[in-house]
Order: sequence, then C-alpha cells, then structure tokens
Amino acid sequence: MEIGAKEKNEKLYKPYSNGIIEKEPSVSLRQEMQALRSSASSEFELSDILCFSRRGVESIVDDEVTKCFSAQELESWNLLTRSNYNFRHISVRLTVLWGLGLMLRYGVMLPLRVASAATGIILLIVLTTLVGFLPEGRFRSRLSEAVHLMCYRIFVRALTAIITYHNQENKPKNGGICVANHTTPIDVIILANDGCYSLVGQVHGGLMGILQRAMVKASSHIWFERSEAKDRHLVAKRLGDHVADKNKLPILIFPEGTCINNTSVMMFKKGSFEVGCTVYPVAIKYDPRFGDAFWNSSKFGIVNYLLRMMSSWAIVCSVWYLPPMNREEGESAVEFANRVKSAIASQGGLVDLVWDGGLKRAKVKDDFKKEQQKLYSRVLVGDQDAGDRSRETTTM
Repeated sequence: MEIGAKEKNEKLYKPYSNGIIEKEPSVSLRQEMQALRSSASSEFELSDILCFSRRGVESIVDDEVTKCFSAQELESWNLLTRSNYNFRHISVRLTVLWGLGLMLRYGVMLPLRVASAATGIILLIVLTTLVGFLPEGRFRSRLSEAVHLMCYRIFVRALTAIITYHNQENKPKNGGICVANHTTPIDVIILANDGCYSLVGQVHGGLMGILQRAMVKASSHIWFERSEAKDRHLVAKRLGDHVADKNKLPILIFPEGTCINNTSVMMFKKGSFEVGCTVYPVAIKYDPRFGDAFWNSSKFGIVNYLLRMMSSWAIVCSVWYLPPMNREEGESAVEFANRVKSAIASQGGLVDLVWDGGLKRAKVKDDFKKEQQKLYSRVLVGDQDAGDRSRETTTM
C-alpha cells in the first residue's frame, strides 16, 4: 500500500489513534488558570473565561465520549470497507485481491454462516421448549446447560469467532454476578460459549421475543417489562432472590448499559453492585484487524449488523476472567463499581472513562455542569485541591 501510494504521489491515510489534541492530565484547574492570569490573586479575572472556553473547544473538536460510539479505525487495511481511504484503488494487483476476497466472503462464507446461525436458532427454540416439559431437578438443569452450550457454540462457529480464554480458574460460579465491558450483543455468545449464565434484559417482541420465551422455559433467566426495568427496587429484589439460590446459574450483566467501541470502558451503573454478592469481573477485547465487532445501534439495525459481522473475515477476541471481588466495609456501591471497572479496563487495555454511556443519546446531566462550577468556586476561595478532579469532569 505504501509503495502504491508513493507511485501516485499520494499521502497514505493513517487515522489518529491517540486523539488530535494533546492534553496534560497532570495540570490542575488552578495551575491552568494561574498560567493565564496576570496576577496571583484569588479573585475573578476575565482571563478565567479563556480556560473554560479552551476546554470547551477541545471537547468539541476531540470529544472523548463521542469517539466511543463510532467504529474503531485501523492503522492498516484489512480488505474490508472500514477505512476512510479507498485502498483497493492503489494498484491492479490489490484490486484483484480485494475482489477475490469479496467473492469468498459473500459467495462462500456468508451463506454457510447464515445456515449455521439458522440451525442454531431452530435448535435452541425446539430443544429448550422440550426441556421445559421435564420436571424440575438436577437432570433438567444439566440437560438445559448442555443444550445452551451446544447452541451457543454453533452461534460462535456461525460467526467464525476465534476466542482465547485466560485465567479460567476465575470463572463465575453460582450465586454470583458476572460483569463485563460491552462492545456488541454477541458478548453474550462469546462468554456463554465457555459456560452457562442467567441473562437479564427487557422483554422483546419478534424473533428475540420467541428466543426469550423458549430459553426461560428451560433455565432461570430474568426478563423485565419496560415499565418494570425502571423500578430499581424491583430489579434489585429479583437479582437478590436469584443469587441467593446457589443452584441457579450466575447472572451475566453489562453495567455500561450500551455498546462501546472496543477502546474504552464507560461508567458502570451501580444497581448491579448493590445486591451484596460476589462479583466476577470479565474483560473482553476484540482484535479489530479481522472484523469490527462494535454495534452502532443508531446506525445499523440488528439484522444489518449481524450480516456485516458474518461477512467479515472473522471475530477474534480475548477474554480474561479476573479474580472475584466483594464490596468492602464502608465502600459505597458507586466506589465498588468504579473499582471493578478500573480492574476490567486495566486488564483489557481499555481507557477508563467516568462518563455515562447514556450520553450516546441523552444530554449532559446538570450535575456535571454544577461540578465545574464547584471546582471554580474552590479556586476562588483558595482550595489547594481544587482542579485535581477537573480533568475527570471535563466540560462537554
């Protein structure tokens, strides 16, 4: 690609991987303002406006939140249409290679994968329904787990997923909650390929609804109506009742509440960490060179997204089971959630962000704006610690 670009005197496109604005997180709000002020006084000066204006423009130009909801760019081309540069037009040889890859992916691999996925869906619906007629007991539980594992592994092969599991001695156990970062709906398949879980989610219609109704006949999944999902106390009670029964499978939850583009981990909702049970953190990291696993739900429907996944080369990912964690004495649910999130981000090589994934569709909460006002007021009154947390609450 580089040789072809040089022959045409073109600049090879390489996306920015570390952002386009260099920021210094060690500089506090106080230090930044002192650099702009004409005096060392703690009173208001007109130059203080420049500090907030600069941060606002930085966030607009290089917003760390918005970047989490767009497809991850690659440094090199993988013969897929995932780059902003038309690499296939660089040379005739590369164009022929791209065309052969296109025929292989859409003419051979895609039909086989769709057939495998359809087989898995039919088997899951039929077999879980049949298992549901059996009486409650150990035999039914084991048979249900075997059915779910078989069907999930068919789904994994339908995606040509190549998964590496690390530290399997830390796999979630009954009576606990498994929490993981969320990139795609197939995160469930990736994890369930190595062990069975009880799933939590809203009741859906269509094909998804049919699958939910079939699965709940054979295993104890937790489905909420849309109105019930907003009732935090009801959700916490049902989760608590589930983990109290050691015969039930561990619950699988994605506390971010939305899909992030495989580069970062955003704020964990605290509800999962208020139950009072052992939490099993799991870090999932996809290799973007072979296929884009991120689901941009505002751009692609689920069917379109799955077809894009099945027409990629493969889904390659690594899964790390982290040591189980418990809430410490005096630790709030929010602090516990942040501690688990940091551990997942560190293990998966992901950026640990404080922002709420709900910003994907909602406006910034007034609390974030008020926090900036509080930080500035501390600067005016001479608080030495003011601004130390300012970089964590950068104005959008």
